[in-house]
Amino acid sequence: MEGDRRVGVAVDFSACSKKALKWAVDNVVRKGDHFILVNVLPEGNYEEGEMQLWQTTGSPLIPLNEFSDPHVMKKYGVHPDPETLDIVTIASRQKEIVVLLKIYWGDAREKICEAVDNIPLSCLIIGNRGLGKIKRFNVFIIIFYF
Repeated sequence: MEGDRRVGVAVDFSACSKKALKWAVDNVVRKGDHFILVNVLPEGNYEEGEMQLWQTTGSPLIPLNEFSDPHVMKKYGVHPDPETLDIVTIASRQKEIVVLLKIYWGDAREKICEAVDNIPLSCLIIGNRGLGKIKRFNVFIIIFYF
């Protein structure tokens, strides 16, 4: 059903995550989906009240028009690259999807698992550089459906 799916993609704005993002747009996302980019930053020593709250719960869901604005993103400590922004902006228009960003602080393994439950996500797409047992692949995509 349109609009019921929440497709998540773990992004760190690396070349690998951009390939996973592009693959998700081309192969998974459908009209009416909520396309949620999940970004995890390392824990920091934040003194501002908002950042202390977000460190525990993650940021609010940030709409595309806000995470395209460098001044807004400065308060989150995230700097999305132009290529990632182009991919999601074009996908938003062409596929008529809602694009959101959710930022967590802490261990990426834990926070990505939290995102599945807290957002909640219908599926999660993660790119991998192939540094494990399958070293000959530059990038492969892992999809988890829930």
